[in-house]
Amino acid sequence: MRKFELIAPCHFGMEAMTKREVFDLGYDVSEVSDGKVTFEGDAEAIVRANIFLRTTERVLLKVGRFHAETFDELFEGIKALPWEEYLPKEAKFWVAKASSIKSKLFSPSDIQSIAKKAMVEKLKEYYDVDWFEEDGASYPVRIFLLKDEVTVTLDTSGDSLHKRGYRLMTSKAPITETLAASIIMLTPWRKDRILVDPFCGSGTFPIEAAMIAANIAPGMNRHFTAETWTNLIEKELWDEVKEEAKDMIDMDIKVDIQGYDIDPEVVKAARENAKRAGVDSLIHFQARAVADMSHPKKYGFIITNPPYGERISEKEELPKLYTEIGEAYKGLDSWSMFMITSYEDAAKYIGRKPDKNRKIYNGMLKTYLYQFLGPKPPKREK
Repeated sequence: MRKFELIAPCHFGMEAMTKREVFDLGYDVSEVSDGKVTFEGDAEAIVRANIFLRTTERVLLKVGRFHAETFDELFEGIKALPWEEYLPKEAKFWVAKASSIKSKLFSPSDIQSIAKKAMVEKLKEYYDVDWFEEDGASYPVRIFLLKDEVTVTLDTSGDSLHKRGYRLMTSKAPITETLAASIIMLTPWRKDRILVDPFCGSGTFPIEAAMIAANIAPGMNRHFTAETWTNLIEKELWDEVKEEAKDMIDMDIKVDIQGYDIDPEVVKAARENAKRAGVDSLIHFQARAVADMSHPKKYGFIITNPPYGERISEKEELPKLYTEIGEAYKGLDSWSMFMITSYEDAAKYIGRKPDKNRKIYNGMLKTYLYQFLGPKPPKREK
């Protein structure tokens, strides 16, 4: 079967999680760089990556790479790529996104229009036509320039993979599903351990944790652009892999996953989201303030995304809020806490220095993942 070079973009600082996922799917990782993991795979790899990867934003098929410092070089470089191997005569194709970092060519709109012209010229020669109807399947193109190196890709996913389809209702400052899954996978949490999110908002952390615990593939209930690329991927492959994903689900597991929020309406929305994700039976949601957080069991996990204070009025409340988080955490003997926040004084008011601190970009916002580690539970006798 034909091999492709595939790129899985991910959150800056979370490349190791995506690399591990790709490796666990059985594919060879060829390169890890800032915000992306490159690997090799066939048509089935495109399908499996879209359906099973929890931490990537999309799956891109690399068409080619070349150096360009002028628009002429960009035009010729795009035209030289083997578009006829990917785009049928009736294909609808356009440059959905162009980005440029530290490159002489920096205008996204100019890059997009020149790239489209070059693609049209190449395909005109190949198909021996003067005009394309573009009434067939969609093939969105994404182009990235980094230090004058141009990487040209086809987007196999369509909507970003963080759109699992369950989150219709969101709270203020929601965390994306892909970032939430990355953070959970970064922690030592396993499905036999307690997990509490005291600022659950739309329920993303508890829902992603429940999906991981029940082995629910994140992309099994949505559609992908490449499902219509019958020239590259057999339609049956999508059905087969989705059927396989369905067979892997285990809803008989026993878990203790809890989500709290001070706002009852927000809790109601989180429950609805969990229902759509098919994991409402695995999560206990409750309207409760962080100051009232307690649990009788040991060795649990707090994984949370508390308010950052993006508005000035909210900023004044943050010292009190983070002090309450610290007080509640003190009362949880032997627990670990993983908290993502952009609030730089978080550790000061929590009253404890984190054991680890990782810088992560949540979109354009620089945040920190504070990691407060509790002791490991004693090994159980077999």
